[in-house]
Amino acid sequence: MVTGGGTGGHTYPALTTIRALRTRLATDAVALEVVWVGTAAGLEARVAANEGIPFAAVATGKIRRAQNPLRMLTRANAKDMLRVPLGLAQARALVAEWRPDVVLATGGYVAVPVGIAAAMCRRPLVVHEQTVRLGLANRVLARVATRIAVSSEASLPLLPSSARARAVVTGNPVRPEILTGQPDRAVVALGLRGFNQDLPTVYVTGGAQGAQQINTLVRDLLPWLLERANLIHQCGPANLTDLHEHATRLPRELAGRYHLTGFVGGELPDVLALADIVISRSGAGTIAELTALGKPAVLVPLATSAGDEQRHNARQLHVAGAAIALLDGATPSSLRDALAPLLIDSQRRAEMATRARQHGRPDAADRLAVVVLSAAS
Repeated sequence: MVTGGGTGGHTYPALTTIRALRTRLATDAVALEVVWVGTAAGLEARVAANEGIPFAAVATGKIRRAQNPLRMLTRANAKDMLRVPLGLAQARALVAEWRPDVVLATGGYVAVPVGIAAAMCRRPLVVHEQTVRLGLANRVLARVATRIAVSSEASLPLLPSSARARAVVTGNPVRPEILTGQPDRAVVALGLRGFNQDLPTVYVTGGAQGAQQINTLVRDLLPWLLERANLIHQCGPANLTDLHEHATRLPRELAGRYHLTGFVGGELPDVLALADIVISRSGAGTIAELTALGKPAVLVPLATSAGDEQRHNARQLHVAGAAIALLDGATPSSLRDALAPLLIDSQRRAEMATRARQHGRPDAADRLAVVVLSAAS
């Protein structure tokens, strides 16, 4: 039984681990039976359907957190908390019905009732945390989990003392295809005929929907940046028109080095393989991919991420010299100062790539699969 979702950061590690489990068991001619428990409106429901995995929905409540506890006393929080007992009852019925050999919980509010139900029904529970600091759901489940899989050594001291003996570092699963990119394929797929092969290539991304903050920073640096690099800019659909207008004012030589797109799809592994430097957010999935590939990066944490997790993720790599994180506010000048030494010094990029790779775990899905099978046995 798999539970977790709400965002891609919780959903895709679970999916990647399911695929790794299937592959590992298939070598012994053993089939894997899976049921995914989540919310009907969540990303996990669509992912499970696309993968042909049976899906069961339970009710769940979301706690809208605030620094001032009094601001958490809202009607929305009160309404959602009333759904928690219902979700727990539904989850317990599902666990009792399926009697899974093991439950894998990858975070998100829906994981809490399912994880607690697993403990109540005495089924082995493996909790996986993608970020440096445990999310709220996993902090609750860590106390009853059979095993706790974390993505970083830095997470171990942050666990409850009673849970540390049950913890293991697996890394955060990344899609295998991310590791198979070819630079030449990106050049062909994107039609990068104006790129200067003597200059480094920078890939800018804010995720599938883009990030207006990053887009604005890059827009304000465009002429300076394009004098020193080729640029692939995945901006999301909302900012595409504005950025395209700015691009029309560039000198022809610089414009030829600028590839602007709203979305990067199946060609993403090839784009990452081509990139010498990445500018991005610092979500757990992004960090896992960049470190597995050993990519020098300038990270712009999302200030509103739950529990400030992106800042913690970015700080860990920044302190280790595995990335540059704009932790004290991102401005065009701070982004320029971070990029300048990387653009002119290939040796510096190589050193940062090596340090990034030391934090990467490209075999994380297999490691987590072993933990799950161990708990099941």
